[in-house]
Amino acid sequence: MGAHPPGYAAAVNEAVISVEGLVKRYGEVEAVRGIDLEVQPGEIFGFLGPNGAGKSTTISILCTLVRLTSGSARVAGFDVTKDPSAVRSRIGLVFQDPSLDGQLTGRENLEFHAYLYGLPASVRKQRIDAALEMVGLTERAKSPVLQYSGGMKRRLEIARGILHYPHVLFLDEPTLGLDPQTRNRIWAYIHELRKREGITIFMTTHYMDEAEYCDRIAIIDAGAIVARGSPEQLKSMVGGDVVTITAEDTGTAAEEIRNAFHVDPALEDGTVRVEVPDAAAFMPKLFATLSVPVTSVASRRPSLDDVFLKLTGHAIRDEGAGQLDRMRQMGRIWSGRR
Repeated sequence: MGAHPPGYAAAVNEAVISVEGLVKRYGEVEAVRGIDLEVQPGEIFGFLGPNGAGKSTTISILCTLVRLTSGSARVAGFDVTKDPSAVRSRIGLVFQDPSLDGQLTGRENLEFHAYLYGLPASVRKQRIDAALEMVGLTERAKSPVLQYSGGMKRRLEIARGILHYPHVLFLDEPTLGLDPQTRNRIWAYIHELRKREGITIFMTTHYMDEAEYCDRIAIIDAGAIVARGSPEQLKSMVGGDVVTITAEDTGTAAEEIRNAFHVDPALEDGTVRVEVPDAAAFMPKLFATLSVPVTSVASRRPSLDDVFLKLTGHAIRDEGAGQLDRMRQMGRIWSGRR
């Protein structure tokens, strides 16, 4: 699609996102509790956590939609509080909820965005053509967005987010509500975008399998970051294998496992879950130990779900978002209010 704006090359040797002691309070509620993080140029960085964990608040602060209470945050070399206009001109943002105009065509949506960002008329068509080609929507550019599928709309939103060559593309739950096949396609476009443009991608998600696509992940819960690292580094925190047991009396089964093997089993959705170094060696001993009938037993390698459960003591839950709040935030960008 072309080169980044002037000044980009000089900034790529430092963290493209830098956050120190970030706090956001709403009255007595502390939505974000002193988080620190750095994102390097060209990374796909995942912010993983449940509804209410502080993900959307953090991304809103980084995108200058919400003012922080204390701490500091810099994006693409600029302070989000002191120079929000410079930050906005260097980021792209794909909201969790659709924010396209369904009455306009795909191309018209991009033309409107290009106008808002002040792209010169001389380069507008070339950039729109390139963005549509990247996300595979050239043939549907003249169709009203109302006729687009959910996956096509998300691809158009990504095209809109990269139209002005941002240093950082923020994706808030980029594949929420999409079917698995469409989600895989969206991720193919995201990886192609990173490969071709060298763009940094900061995304929030509560999909554990989606977080596997990231280079690094920060797990956030109750407003605080509880762990960070690559997916493999995080899964190594669990170690060994995860064995899940269904028994007629899960409480008794958990107690007997605790006493016999000196481990701390977790009761989860009517099952007993336990982490062991070697499932193949553990299971024969398990059957010899339990006095209650076992309905089923299964083993697997650790997942990010296991990491989250281990670190927070609870499973991640589905995310819900208010579209009205999103649209209000979008309006604040252009009105200058935060």
